[in-house]
Amino acid sequence: MRYFLSLLSVFFLISCVSKTAPDFKTVTITPVFTDSLSIRAIVPIDETSVWFAANAGKVGLIDGATPKLATIKYQDSLLHFRAIAKTQSAVFVLSIANPAVLYKIGVSGKDATNIEEVYVEEGENVFYDSIKFFNDTDGIAMGDPTEGCLSIITTTDGGNTWNKISCDDLPEITKGEAAFAASNSNISIVDTHVWIATGGKRARVFHSADKGVTWEVFNTPIVQGKTMTGIYSIAFFDAQIGVVFGGDWENKEFNEGNKAITHDGGKTWNLLSNGKGPGYRSSVKFVPNTKGQGLVAVGSPGISYSDDQGESWKELSSEGFYAIEFVNDTLAFASGPNKISKLVFKK
Repeated sequence: MRYFLSLLSVFFLISCVSKTAPDFKTVTITPVFTDSLSIRAIVPIDETSVWFAANAGKVGLIDGATPKLATIKYQDSLLHFRAIAKTQSAVFVLSIANPAVLYKIGVSGKDATNIEEVYVEEGENVFYDSIKFFNDTDGIAMGDPTEGCLSIITTTDGGNTWNKISCDDLPEITKGEAAFAASNSNISIVDTHVWIATGGKRARVFHSADKGVTWEVFNTPIVQGKTMTGIYSIAFFDAQIGVVFGGDWENKEFNEGNKAITHDGGKTWNLLSNGKGPGYRSSVKFVPNTKGQGLVAVGSPGISYSDDQGESWKELSSEGFYAIEFVNDTLAFASGPNKISKLVFKK
């Protein structure tokens, strides 16, 4: 019996050690900003500060009780922003629809300095969805196809100039395949790798291992074929492990074919908890410091959490959000209709 108890103790210790994600049971949601805006793009600075880009030309920094807000016009038009990124010295906001205008906002500490246009694209089908930076020098933004490929622009000089990649250097797109400007998370970056997710007629993942110079494209089992189906969000933990999330926006409770995982850098994908767990979600993120095991997915139906790399899920809240970005392993900011909130996850 003593030998059996010793073995049981060893097994218990091994089980505890191998559990790398916390068993979050609740989330505390504290509003930090409310306004009559649709906020789908945020980038935190620290535990108290977060930049955002929204519709009606609004861009701002939430840092305490008094938000710092700006209204940006292009000629006489108020633009609608759904993409934002930050480097050490600047914040970038990119508008949807025609014309697409990318602004560089110089920052010094938490103060904005000058605002300048660094890229403008006009055309009937122009519609940009997401922007990310590899580092303070190299960046990438993606949008719907205007010709026979995705619209992808890159910078190698800190965002001062941007160039559009020729369709000759990109995989062909399927008619009806595009992306969703739902949460600024169509792009995921790890080191020099970048992955881009699509939806609509097809739900695929485009991959470049060299910051966008060369490309390949992979199929996924995510629900596809209709205008509002497909991948809404993609997140990679490292160069091999990644997750896609989405579903059918017109049938948000449908939880088949809406989440999948790869262990080979995006080449192959397997459905996660198919027919179980959350349905449509617009933003998914790995929880920091959980070795790729902790996942949080948010959408208009609520907040979902997995501590086992998406095999099982628990619903932490029915409060809806569009996007989530983590600051550390228990704190995140989330944005949604008319609000930005601070989320604190608790065991």
